[in-house]
Amino acid sequence: MISTAVKDLAAEALFVSYLQPSQSPSRVAVQEAITAMILRYGSDGCAAGVAEEFGHHPECAVQRMVWVHEELAEVPALRAPVLH
Repeated sequence: MISTAVKDLAAEALFVSYLQPSQSPSRVAVQEAITAMILRYGSDGCAAGVAEEFGHHPECAVQRMVWVHEELAEVPALRAPVLH
């Protein structure tokens, strides 16, 4: 099972990425953007970018975070396992 910390880091990284909902990015593009942002900013930098955006533009940040979580739900490596 993927830890909550990993899911949170992926969400923060995608949030601060260059990808936009209007682009309808592929799963590969989402995964590449997450990796690029983590390598570029690290976990603290990604978290700081999210905090800054929520502080300056909360109405837009909420919409973006909703999109981020929708995108991450489609990334196989980040999905919760299905229990039978």
